[in-house]
Amino acid sequence: MPYFRVTVPDPDLPTDVQRALAEGLTRLAVTVLHKDRARTIVHLNLVPPGRYYVDGTPLTGGRDAHVEATLTAGTNSAAEKAAFIAATDELLSDLLGPLPRSGVALHELHPESYGYNGVTQFDYYRRAVDAPHTPATPAAPAAR
Repeated sequence: MPYFRVTVPDPDLPTDVQRALAEGLTRLAVTVLHKDRARTIVHLNLVPPGRYYVDGTPLTGGRDAHVEATLTAGTNSAAEKAAFIAATDELLSDLLGPLPRSGVALHELHPESYGYNGVTQFDYYRRAVDAPHTPATPAAPAAR
């Protein structure tokens, strides 16, 4: 159940670019991190450049972006996380142009400390494992 917060210092970012960012991150969550599309959240935080600081001064004359992802700890390998960071940087550059300082941060939370719809990830995974399966309906892998 990933949650992505994308901060871009451009409150006038075109709607089609916003949508492409949200769709692109959702696609990467599914294809690279093996997450459930229906449980993936993308929050775009579009701020005025004067409220985004680099080297202690407001950003002027260019774009930047920062992506923070909250993930359940232990659900992805180091290789998957590295691939996601690289693919996200490429997505940002493709949609926003060259970004000399873009960043991606993956915050991993323990499954007992992270939840969705009032259920911890720990309980979500446990319920998926404990759910009875009939031979006619093979068990689907637990969504991450």
